[in-house]
Amino acid sequence: MPPTLASLVQHSSLRLVVRAGEDRLDTPVRWAHVSELADPVPYMEGGELLLTTALTLDTGDAEAMRRYVRRLLGAGVVGLGFAVGVNHEAIPPALLDAARAEHLPLLEVPRRTPFLAISKAVSAAIAADQYRAVTAGFEVQRELTRAALAEGPDAVVARLAAHVDGWVALYDTAGSVVAVSPDWAARRAARLTPDVERLRERSAPASAVVGATDDRVELQSLGTGRRVRGALAVGTAAPLGTAERYAVHSAIALLTLTTERSRSLQAAEQRLGAAVLRMMLSGQPEHARTVAGDVYGGLLDAPFRLLVAEAAGGEEAPAEPPLPVLAEALETAAARAGEAVLAVPEGDGRLVVLAGDGGAVVTACAGYAEREAEEAGVVVGLSAPAGPVTAAAAYRQAEQALSVARRRGRALVEHEDLAAGSVLPLLADDAVRAFADGLLRALREHDATGRGDLVASLRAWLSRHGQWDAAAADLGVHRHTLRYRMRRVEEILGRSLDDPDVRMELWLALKATGEGER
Repeated sequence: MPPTLASLVQHSSLRLVVRAGEDRLDTPVRWAHVSELADPVPYMEGGELLLTTALTLDTGDAEAMRRYVRRLLGAGVVGLGFAVGVNHEAIPPALLDAARAEHLPLLEVPRRTPFLAISKAVSAAIAADQYRAVTAGFEVQRELTRAALAEGPDAVVARLAAHVDGWVALYDTAGSVVAVSPDWAARRAARLTPDVERLRERSAPASAVVGATDDRVELQSLGTGRRVRGALAVGTAAPLGTAERYAVHSAIALLTLTTERSRSLQAAEQRLGAAVLRMMLSGQPEHARTVAGDVYGGLLDAPFRLLVAEAAGGEEAPAEPPLPVLAEALETAAARAGEAVLAVPEGDGRLVVLAGDGGAVVTACAGYAEREAEEAGVVVGLSAPAGPVTAAAAYRQAEQALSVARRRGRALVEHEDLAAGSVLPLLADDAVRAFADGLLRALREHDATGRGDLVASLRAWLSRHGQWDAAAADLGVHRHTLRYRMRRVEEILGRSLDDPDVRMELWLALKATGEGER
């Protein structure tokens, strides 16, 4: 521990005598400072033992001495050393009374004890304390390193909590607690998730202090790049000492290395996943299972879904690349649920994910799209449930859903929704409208001359499936008039209405332009 006034008094060679403030001798001393100024406060930082001979003090004025003592206490001075036998043979009564009234430790320094000896004693004690802290820190570092190599991050958290005499929690990239020690701190650690999420928004390394004085928590980010890969929370009843801080920094370094090593393994797994996915999509599920081994568990056999995502391509680029953020969110959801997931970034700026149908990953993807996709800037297409043999078809479904999501300006579209819905919403596309306008333009120009109502007649005839009497009744004209109009439509368009493809194109054109409503 650092030197205290009590340890200086017990220093036999200094021969200091306590004259006031006996109840505050356990206060640590940061430094010993000599000053003869009537007001040395501007030069104090707090924690000093002030040494003086009272050369410039008005020691006979009791009020002046009270103000002097109060200023010292206000500046954080922990004690006053008064040299006797220099300017005063004894401590002036006014100063002694003021020190006793304000409980300021007042030490009498005999003439034969130079101030330099006191300064050297304080300096030596501080150096010894720092040496002990460094030595203890190295020992803790070795202990934490052994724990990290032999047992992993959980053991590092447990050893650190014991060393700081508090509690420690480790958080993943999503702000969820992955390890905590002791067990009773789990609830306290979970309440810090919002603070951890705010820390993630800052570039690594970052730190923050939260909590009250009796439960002080230091949050430290983990990661070597700009992005935060996790966080460490250290809760103690008081600020960390030098040795404890060495231990925390060692733990941060070890956990960061563990994180970076995990990223290297993740990169290798992505390469394996890319090969497995290519085999699945090329119709070789047996080869894919052989290559994957037990890495993905039963994921390649069970009903799964394929997810294809790409950056939305908005005007403003997001603060972070959106696809890695999405991949991280889905992998975190899989880890929490104990599920396997295959996530493969593609070279064309896409992310392909194979995940179990009805599992946490698919649920997390839908939730991510609802809450964050607009801000993050991703567009997602999700296939229908599929099996190993139909993986290629599922990939095409995901691509089709992705294409629809882009056109509709939606964050996520499921292929099942397209199959269960209507094809008409798909006509809300500029290219389709342009085609429809071009196809119907000649008929509109004819109607604009007042020589007939070909567009309305075509709509009625198509809606009645070519039934002349029913369509003519809808229009309020004779069926021969309707027949004449349909012949004019064929002449103007240069197409036969007997062709089902022509009838289909005309009906979709009417729908796309809003003219297909009855």
